[in-house]
Amino acid sequence: MKVLLIAYNNDSYIHVFPQGIAYIAAAIRNAGYEVEIYSQDVYRYEEEHLTRYLNKNKFDVVGIGIIAGYYQYRKLLKISVAINNSKNRPNYYILGGHGPTPEPEYFLKKTKADIVVMGEGEETIIEVLSAISESKDFKEVKGIAYRVEDKVIVNDRRAPIQDVDSILMPAYDMFPIHYYRLLRLPHSVNGDYVMPVLSARGCTFNCNFCYRMDSGYRPRKSEAIMEEIAYLQKDYGISYIDFTDELLMASKNRVVEFCGAIKKTKLRFKWFCSGRLNYATQDILKIMKDAGCVFINYGIESFDDDALRKMNKALTTRQITLGIEATCKVGISAGYNIIFGNIGENRETLKKGVEFLLKYDDGAQMRTIRPVTPYPGSPLYYHAIEKGILKDVEDFYENKHINSDLLSVNFTDMCDEEFYTCLMEANTALLENYYKNKLKEVTNITRNLYLNKDVSFRGYRQT
Repeated sequence: MKVLLIAYNNDSYIHVFPQGIAYIAAAIRNAGYEVEIYSQDVYRYEEEHLTRYLNKNKFDVVGIGIIAGYYQYRKLLKISVAINNSKNRPNYYILGGHGPTPEPEYFLKKTKADIVVMGEGEETIIEVLSAISESKDFKEVKGIAYRVEDKVIVNDRRAPIQDVDSILMPAYDMFPIHYYRLLRLPHSVNGDYVMPVLSARGCTFNCNFCYRMDSGYRPRKSEAIMEEIAYLQKDYGISYIDFTDELLMASKNRVVEFCGAIKKTKLRFKWFCSGRLNYATQDILKIMKDAGCVFINYGIESFDDDALRKMNKALTTRQITLGIEATCKVGISAGYNIIFGNIGENRETLKKGVEFLLKYDDGAQMRTIRPVTPYPGSPLYYHAIEKGILKDVEDFYENKHINSDLLSVNFTDMCDEEFYTCLMEANTALLENYYKNKLKEVTNITRNLYLNKDVSFRGYRQT
């Protein structure tokens, strides 16, 4: 059996390594099936190229994993047309990922795909392929939805994989790592090579705007993570790791143990992670910095206590302030993610967020604020449907979610025009601050070049 997995082009300059399909590829290959990667991302193939490729090459299964973004949804529709128009259309077209998992019936209808793998796919996909190869019915395969002519059958969900260390390492060797490692992140220098690594699956919190495919928090053993990083360093020269977990800082004990494992191995690399400000104390952050952490991405979301309560953030503005100040003090840069427009927010909550971002900006990233989006599967999505401000998943994708920087659903008491005016003013202030700081930075570089004869100067380069 031959399987083609598609790494789609999301129009990035340098794409992030497609970690999800790399895990799936490893599982498929290990089960004895032939698997190939179609790298639309790297080579920027148009969809017509995929049709021609399928016309020339016979596959039994084609699969793609997709997130729930507006761009990704419309890209999926184009890719689906390309697959379905092929003269050698594979017998089974399979979808996976955060996009189709909460609303599989809709995605099967729109894409004319045959199967949706709901949630984690490493075990499910092997059972699906086994059923295909043995011509068995899919009714016993947990974690899928599938079409039988015009009818969609949704099977029971599969329990999350509890022993995450049993999951095979991503099939790095099947991908052009020399391309993906060129990704730039905060504090990466020109000589750094960057790759993502997953240290855990899941999150311990339940924010109202967040959807995750599987419940619970399941960390990998630190020894296994270090083995993977050692492999990436040895085979690909990786010097900067982006831990792509939803939440690496799941507890103080987890951070201490993890950083201790890094120090014990004597591996040296920069790293980036997602963190929680209620765990961001100076002692913990100092341990992280000593272990190589250069950037922590914090989900702040709002700088208003009432708004934080309504979004079930389990965080206060005091914790935010103390955590950010501690992060800055130890010398780690922080990502300050703020969204606007959740239940009960108004012009004043937005103003507080802007003031916070301006006060603590260190120039490591461009800071802007986007509207909150009620992605399918999230509590906010079902709240919007209950309140009648969103009809259903089709209304979300076809009418509402047309751009991540525009409103999909307005949860505030403001009219849309006032909402946009406020957001425009907020982001204008943030952008002016960013470019003012960049001008100051490059001016200082210029002064140092000519007044101090800086021989290390290598030109006015952006990367």
